[in-house]
Amino acid sequence: MRLLVNDLTVPVVQLGPDFLLLDAPVDLPAGDASVVMQVDQQERRWDVRLPEGSSAASRRVAIVARQ
Repeated sequence: MRLLVNDLTVPVVQLGPDFLLLDAPVDLPAGDASVVMQVDQQERRWDVRLPEGSSAASRRVAIVARQ
C-alpha cells in the first residue's frame, strides 16, 4: 500500500477505517491524498483527506474518505 500526496509516494504498512500507519514518519500537509492498494495485479485506489496532515514525530495519520 502507498499514500500519494502531491508528487510524493509514501509506503503504508497498515490501514484502518479512519487512520493509516506509514512505514516511516514524515511531515505532510493537511489536504487531499490518494491511497493505493495493490494485490497481485489488481490495483484499487481511493481518495482521502488528511485533516491534520502528518508529523515526522508519528507514523499514524488520520484520514477521512472523500466522496
